[in-house]
Amino acid sequence: MLPIIRNCASRALYQKVSSVPVRYLNLLEYQSKDLLQKYAVSVQEFKVLDEKIDSAVLKEFECPEYVVKAQILAGGRGKGHFDNGFKGGVHITKKKDEVLDLTKKMIGHRLITKQTPKDGIQVNKVMVARSVNIIRETYICILMDREHNGPVLIASPAGGVDIEAVAEQTPEKILTIPISIDKGLTREQSLKIAEFLEFKGQLVEKCVKEVEKLWDLFKNVDAVQIEINPLAETDAGEVISVDAKLNFDDNAQFRQKEIFEMEDTSESDPREVEAAAHNLNYVAMDGNIGCLVNGAGLAMATMDIIKLNGGSPANFLDVGGGVKENQVLQAFRILSSDPNVKAIMVNVFGGIVNCATIANGIVAASKALDLNVPLVVRLEGTNVDEARNILKNSGLPIKTATDLDDAAQKAVQALS
Repeated sequence: MLPIIRNCASRALYQKVSSVPVRYLNLLEYQSKDLLQKYAVSVQEFKVLDEKIDSAVLKEFECPEYVVKAQILAGGRGKGHFDNGFKGGVHITKKKDEVLDLTKKMIGHRLITKQTPKDGIQVNKVMVARSVNIIRETYICILMDREHNGPVLIASPAGGVDIEAVAEQTPEKILTIPISIDKGLTREQSLKIAEFLEFKGQLVEKCVKEVEKLWDLFKNVDAVQIEINPLAETDAGEVISVDAKLNFDDNAQFRQKEIFEMEDTSESDPREVEAAAHNLNYVAMDGNIGCLVNGAGLAMATMDIIKLNGGSPANFLDVGGGVKENQVLQAFRILSSDPNVKAIMVNVFGGIVNCATIANGIVAASKALDLNVPLVVRLEGTNVDEARNILKNSGLPIKTATDLDDAAQKAVQALS
């Protein structure tokens, strides 16, 4: 059970530790709620303020109580603090004028939480929502799960808290239901979920409808995850999605252009953004050996061997199976832009990839970028003999390796 919950609650961290080079589109909270609204999922009414802090946005927005939330992708906003000394990225107030004062203390300043970098993340937008009086918090998530070879729905009556802790300490409070791709979510399953979430009376049917709408959204927008925490019961007899996290697999980008145009890359590593623009996958690490590979499994093996030989990977960049020479050039440019990179190790197994293409790309990149760090190359597979001749005849100080272990040793030695 725990690996499923870990996928759901901490996908970004899970990707880091498993080194799966898949880029997921993450939406800010207000963007997720806007998308939920389009599919008739019940959410709080809300408005969004940007750097203009235009009071006219709130003119017709009358609420007994307002929730003011800084919009960044990291969690822990409520307990965070800003670089200007202001405490908390989530505030509640009954005064509309105070909403603007709170917003001014957030927008343009960096919010620091347990999940942000040390210097925090700049807040560019603030969501102002109608406060609801929550009686009970539950948890629901629909995600694509490898263990079940398809979508699963995960539910818990213990919402609003660390769902991983719930899975570890009270696994009986977690319900996992695989959903058939052919049949979809059945009413019987929806009722089972509503009852497991401990909704009573008329709220059972309301919960059923919300679950069905979430499934409809999941299918139609090519989501890989819709996480609602909490799915709340209010004192007004509502079943509302108070907080939402949505992820989309970028393989669906051609179908979901409108959604992908919503992506805010201001919080992303610029090198990850640039790599994605060239259909490359980049993950930053904290060492000093840049790694160019083709495939997630090979990336893992490459980093492991570097560590075993006393080195430390600075990053890895996966060029995939259909790489072209120009992509190799861009890959080298991204790798070498990291000031921590003191050597580059190329480890490519050419099953689909033509090793000669990689070799030509390496030579062109080294010349075009005037590469001034040691370069170690290990190539195996399709057209490898021609590739080795290309490197040998290039006139460049490229160190070639016979196998992966040899490559790692030479990369580490090149640092001394």
